[in-house]
Amino acid sequence: MHAAELTMGRTFAVRFDHGEDFFTSLATFCEHHGVRQGFIPMFIAGLRQVELVGTCERVAEPEAPVWSSVRLESVEAFGGGTLAYDADADAVVPHIHVSVGLKHQSATAHTSHLLSAEVQFLTEMYVVEVAGPTMSRVRLADLYDVPQLLF
Repeated sequence: MHAAELTMGRTFAVRFDHGEDFFTSLATFCEHHGVRQGFIPMFIAGLRQVELVGTCERVAEPEAPVWSSVRLESVEAFGGGTLAYDADADAVVPHIHVSVGLKHQSATAHTSHLLSAEVQFLTEMYVVEVAGPTMSRVRLADLYDVPQLLF
């Protein structure tokens, strides 16, 4: 277990509009407001399509992460995550998980890591900036190259 006391920065309410790409809009927001790290305590969204980490295939090594994706359409979503800064890429790296319900299939639900999404109608989000300490992600070779949050 690792912990660090966080010093909060600004807090934002953010709305993404119909047809926008979720991650492009999030990156634009971060760049425009100078947010390099923080967390998203929650967001609600209508999404035309999403890609989530998942598979229907047999997994050879159950302890290893799944790198494939499933694509779902016409969903309602509830999610949250963290934002860390990658100095080498000069970009904010989001790590977001969602629970989504398929609107046309009795709200059948899926929960996983969000890979891509297109906004349908709206996305309403809160972003809390972290002023310190510095938050980054480092891939751990001995843990399947999974990126871990460091502070």
